[in-house]
Amino acid sequence: MGADSRHPWRGGGSGGQGPYARPMDAAIVLGLVLVAMVLFAIERVPIEVASLVLMVLIALSGVLTPAEAFAGISNETVIFIFALLAMTRGLGSTGVMQIVGRRAAFATRFGERTFSTVLFAVVAGFSSIASNTAVTAAFLPVVSAAAARARIPRSRILLPMAYSSMLGGTILLFGTSTNLVVSEAMAGMGMRRIGFSELAVIGLPLTCIAIAWMVFTRGRLPVRKEQRGDEPLAHRKFVTEAVPVANSRLLGRDVVEAATDLGLDVIAIVRKQTWIPAEPGVRIGPRDRLIIRGGRHEILRVKDLRSVILGGEAQEEGPPGPATILVEAFVPPHSPLVGRSLHGFLFRERLGLAPLALHRHPTVELGRSPHEAIFEARSIERVRLDAGDVILLSGPPRRMRGLAQGDLLTILGTVAYQRPRYRKAGLALLIFAAAVGAAGARVVPPAIAGLTGMLAMIATRCVDAADAFRVEWRVVLLIGSLLALGAAMEASGAGALVAGALLPVAEIGGPRAALFTVMLLTVLLSAPMSNQAAALVLLPVGVQIAQMLGVDARPFAIGTCLAASCSFVTPLEPSAALVYGPGHYRFSDFVRAGTPLTLLALVLLTVAVPWFWPFG
Repeated sequence: MGADSRHPWRGGGSGGQGPYARPMDAAIVLGLVLVAMVLFAIERVPIEVASLVLMVLIALSGVLTPAEAFAGISNETVIFIFALLAMTRGLGSTGVMQIVGRRAAFATRFGERTFSTVLFAVVAGFSSIASNTAVTAAFLPVVSAAAARARIPRSRILLPMAYSSMLGGTILLFGTSTNLVVSEAMAGMGMRRIGFSELAVIGLPLTCIAIAWMVFTRGRLPVRKEQRGDEPLAHRKFVTEAVPVANSRLLGRDVVEAATDLGLDVIAIVRKQTWIPAEPGVRIGPRDRLIIRGGRHEILRVKDLRSVILGGEAQEEGPPGPATILVEAFVPPHSPLVGRSLHGFLFRERLGLAPLALHRHPTVELGRSPHEAIFEARSIERVRLDAGDVILLSGPPRRMRGLAQGDLLTILGTVAYQRPRYRKAGLALLIFAAAVGAAGARVVPPAIAGLTGMLAMIATRCVDAADAFRVEWRVVLLIGSLLALGAAMEASGAGALVAGALLPVAEIGGPRAALFTVMLLTVLLSAPMSNQAAALVLLPVGVQIAQMLGVDARPFAIGTCLAASCSFVTPLEPSAALVYGPGHYRFSDFVRAGTPLTLLALVLLTVAVPWFWPFG
């Protein structure tokens, strides 16, 4: 066979016009597209398995050789995406995004609209260079805590935040894997790759307009009632006490500002056994105890700060050693601890374990909140426990194994938590910027730049090797299979077949109407499949329509790429799925909020894309 006519990554592809473009091949590939849609939509089969099934079917179909069908896994772009995900974990392990998120939370003092504008802009900025899913996950706990302190319903903040992370991917080439795989597919079709900042001429104005739209229409989002106990255990709130150390930077500060800096709720200050509500103007004194509330990871992050120590750690000398682990332990109904306190049971003395925080089950609160119970008992260890309470414990593994063998507490699981390496945040950011800049300027091939940056983060201990390789391998397999599917669409002539069906639209409304149709199909197809899949399936269709009309294909390729990041109608995008539960959303909320935003984006793209990338 011709070496270049059917190879999807060497350029000079046949575009469905070569000797291998047969109607039977086109029908087979369109059938494989339908199979992919079903597999990705029903989610009964794991996505990594579905990706392998798709590659095997493409190889068996004969449209591509086995080497071509599996070449996507080792493709340079896929390797760079893997390295980019690994470096994003480095930014997370050093707390870069958490630090910025806490700084952005200061905007809550200027009102909900200002806070929303700053937050959405910061999230979009981070998502322009890092994985939008990782950015949403990093900002989610910080934003939730800030919204709770400012008494802003999370349902009015989290969904637009997820949309902002998706929009950020339209600004720069490395903002989303969709941009990268479309750029690589364009190179395989003989077109110039997308430049590092080429999309910004449209992506940046589009993001700004969309953020303005969301800021001024966020009031249309429903206000969901947030009830205690209706979230998964990982999202429930723990309460504990924090004591400022002698030279703490919190001393003398306004308690509300300190709460924002800590990234969680400060309920009150206990000063000489007097309860002082945490209100603006209240300053933190040297012997005050702060009653704080937050998720388990928020509590553990505060535990690592040098400014405070948790009440349960007051008897410990310094932070726990490397052998210390963290677990969540449940008080069963038959436990000897029911009705007693840990102090009265001599828990620490007997077991050598330190209680860090308490989550009181809402069904046994009996009208008394856990922070009130801690105040009345004077410490977390003196609170009388009830069946259903959950305690966050710290201690050596052998002590935890001994605890699990008795009936005192039931261990729910080990808390996977890594102490943020804040001192290396600047270094991690520098390495990330250098790698992305070198790849964007093509100083070295992107795969080399990405892997070098990842290895530099590991070598400088910005991130552990095990954590760096804990990326979403399913994403790598998915993109590899989709590159093969897009190549099969081109080689088989399936793209030309679909383009022929859409040609009457172009003949009636011209190239701009055809562009809008292709982008609309991309948005609709991204719901049952994924952004990358929709873009790679419709890219050959857009290119074929351009060839039939005798116009430049680049506007269709760019429009397809950008439209894939503008599907806001369903919660199936990973960023949207992350906020679905914490925001207490319903499927209809995404339809109601996402439909006008999607249409706005499509109209703007239809007008602007041919302006910057003319048809002729």
